[in-house]
Amino acid sequence: MGTPSVRINEVQFTLHKIPFIPYFVGYCPKVNPKNINWEQLYEAGKKHNCTHVKIDVPNTKNNYKPQTTNYKLISSEPTFATNTFLIDLTKSEDTLLNNMHHKTRYNIRLAQRKGVKVSERNDKEAINIFIQLQKETAKSQKFYIHPDNYYKTLWNMFQPQKLAHILVATYNGGPLVAYFLLRYKETLYYTYGGSSLRHKNVMASNLIMWESIRSGKNIGCKIFDMWGALGENPDPTDSWYGFHRFKSGYGGKLNSFPRAWDLVIKPIPYKIFKLADKYRWIFLGLKK
Repeated sequence: MGTPSVRINEVQFTLHKIPFIPYFVGYCPKVNPKNINWEQLYEAGKKHNCTHVKIDVPNTKNNYKPQTTNYKLISSEPTFATNTFLIDLTKSEDTLLNNMHHKTRYNIRLAQRKGVKVSERNDKEAINIFIQLQKETAKSQKFYIHPDNYYKTLWNMFQPQKLAHILVATYNGGPLVAYFLLRYKETLYYTYGGSSLRHKNVMASNLIMWESIRSGKNIGCKIFDMWGALGENPDPTDSWYGFHRFKSGYGGKLNSFPRAWDLVIKPIPYKIFKLADKYRWIFLGLKK
């Protein structure tokens, strides 16, 4: 994508230019904090003129406390969801089905009876089907997505290595739902999805999620990460409540991670950035 990155042993962060001022933000998502050498990370951020390095939803238990006293760490708003459902793919398909909510199982079988078909697509049209369906979803649910080139770049880089997979659910020959899945080591991630507003009654989304889980088993993965959920006792008025309830029906274990941390390197430019970023999100919220 043309974004420069910095690697320090097991830790990598990308560099993002801040408009109007001569500084960068270092972005370091999903790192294991036990691998962080704080002195080296601080010096690397300083070398590359970063106001701070954002450690976004570190990959550890929610109660983990970072072991550093020499550097200023501030809790900040995460970009990634801090909760996710994980499904154990080492279990048999019968066990996975039995662990589901009874209504989820019913909807899967209803979609099959209605004639919904799910297939993995590796042809050139697959990525375009996904992009179009995701745009429909983003428009109806009012959330922001990446530009087309982002998904096409992911697809062109990772599909030949069998690390990217697109599943498409069709009804009467037309695509209704498409999932973009990414594999890393023994985990298959449900990262992106899009669905049409047409034919909601045939429950295509329920069937494609089940087929995604089955696909993970078939390619030898041990975990299916449903990639984003609310925490314990979710608020029914939350905008994420619908997809949280949808995902919870598949019987996965809810896992929680810490919020983001900012390793502050230049305190005054950092404060300017945080203030500007706050108003930026207010503007984007109004625009949405």
